[in-house]
Amino acid sequence: MTSATSNNSEYPGWRHLASGKVRELFVPEDGDSSKMLLVASNRISAFDHILEPEIPGKGALLTQLSNWWFKQIQLPNHLLQENAPEPIATRAMIVKQLKMLPVECVVRGAITGSGYQEYLRTGAVCGITLPAGLSDGDLLPEPIYTPAYKAPQGEHDENITYEQSVALVGPELAAQLRDRSLEIFAAAAARARQAGIILADTKFEFGVDPATGALTLADEVLTSDSSRYWDAAVYEAGTGKDRLASFDKQIVRNWLLKNWDQTGTPPELPAEIVTQTLERYRELFTKLTGENAPV
Repeated sequence: MTSATSNNSEYPGWRHLASGKVRELFVPEDGDSSKMLLVASNRISAFDHILEPEIPGKGALLTQLSNWWFKQIQLPNHLLQENAPEPIATRAMIVKQLKMLPVECVVRGAITGSGYQEYLRTGAVCGITLPAGLSDGDLLPEPIYTPAYKAPQGEHDENITYEQSVALVGPELAAQLRDRSLEIFAAAAARARQAGIILADTKFEFGVDPATGALTLADEVLTSDSSRYWDAAVYEAGTGKDRLASFDKQIVRNWLLKNWDQTGTPPELPAEIVTQTLERYRELFTKLTGENAPV
């Protein structure tokens, strides 16, 4: 996230600290260093760029889906049981301040995206050799943990090997990150499959709780922004890329790949892509939770 110098905030009692691609971060004006206010905007990003226009209601969908998943995952997380300011209550969380770790914990149950491109070049992903002859979208024999170095905003995250993650955070924390990530993915994938959805891949972020020293799940979790979700019925009936009917921002990525050479400023998303993306985010929320989408 980029730092902000202004002490002014539209939310009484909170001071704006930093802006990320999608989220705004606030800290208490009274100097309480134990908590923060994390607000999800309606911005959408792809290929390390913030895009225009926003996706209306997206922030609430991401936040509420994260909150639902946090309840399903029996591991320490950063949520505090405090109410966010009313104007943004549906898209904000009050969370613990953690010492965040610079490793993005990616778990892949299928080979696609940047992982597939690396596989085509090397036959491996993040140093893990995979079976020969895999096609884009193929499910892997078992999920693999493929960490990334979390780069500052404006720079590209970098896929790294497990050994490189050890060099970043030490052997004990690296092993905990790998094991917890695979554990969460397995449970979440089983839950999604019950809802007729394939969890293809996702990424987690963790921090260390300074009060307890515990590894703590943070940021968003298993949302349409941080994960790839596919329709299981379409996947099983289809072939090639036709089977990859997604409930995530792959709709946006696909449009950009056809309409932008990834140099300069990305073009504005057309209205139909904005609408389709919101509809798929809403559909995922309802299928997974059994509840009405918040927007």
